[in-house]
Amino acid sequence: MSEATRQRIVRAVLIVPASNPAMIAKAAASDADQVCIDLEDAVAPDQKGPARQNVIDALRSLDFGGKTRSVRINGVDTPFAYRDLVAVVEQAGPWLDTIIVPKASGANEIRFVDTMLDQIEAACGIRRPIGLEALIETAAGVLNIREVAQASRRLEALIFGSGDFAASMQMAQETIGGLDAHDALYPGHRWHHAMQAIVVAARAHGLRAIDGPYAAFKDADGLERLCAISRSLGFDGKWCIHPNQMTRVCQAFSPSPSEIGWAQEMTAAYAAALADGRGAISVGGKMIDEASLRACRQILARARRAGLAD
Repeated sequence: MSEATRQRIVRAVLIVPASNPAMIAKAAASDADQVCIDLEDAVAPDQKGPARQNVIDALRSLDFGGKTRSVRINGVDTPFAYRDLVAVVEQAGPWLDTIIVPKASGANEIRFVDTMLDQIEAACGIRRPIGLEALIETAAGVLNIREVAQASRRLEALIFGSGDFAASMQMAQETIGGLDAHDALYPGHRWHHAMQAIVVAARAHGLRAIDGPYAAFKDADGLERLCAISRSLGFDGKWCIHPNQMTRVCQAFSPSPSEIGWAQEMTAAYAAALADGRGAISVGGKMIDEASLRACRQILARARRAGLAD
């Protein structure tokens, strides 16, 4: 992954069905950081062919601004994936930033897509490598997260898909991505292990960690709570299934003015302490040392990428 792709700001990812050109056009004009055009779950089997053409037309003709442009292909264990790759990349590869690989249960799925991209890019003279993102949404995917995270140099992000993960685990779930009555029966957070595993693997390999969508798009309070949970675990952003979710998601995954001010104050105070030969100081009753400074740097880096700080 290049430094340019590493520095992408991805908070709100708007996913739209490839079978609906009007929705794709609205997504391209939205305030999303990334648009994912979905060829998988959102498209009926008999509509895969026309949907691919919609993707090609959209990538070649629409102005996505500075958004990351992504396509979720069908699973590599289906008869649709290879045609998704050949058709879309051959005809619209130069306009595509990442391919999202669903149900990545191990390294093999990622390597298959990586090899296909190598060959298509070489044949078509596509010089800018297309990135990959892996959807972790099965029990095997979580179990093999280390192998997935290091399967390809193209890999940019790991994404948590709670809906299919719940089905894979035979867990009861009323609303995709949400907390419901079943959560009240369990004293912990049912998704904690899978989500933390994804973030750990992402950070260990320099990848983005993106949380999955919340299907109850009219529940603003629920969305904010879920964003707070995933942000506290270290996720960079979250998928959105409706434009109304994007503002709250962007706010949740951007440093707040108070966080930015705190980070700037701590950075300045620590620099002054170092100038005086001190390695740790107390500010507001809290000890500040080099570990604290690393956290401050992360906050300020995210703020700069989001255009919130100089």
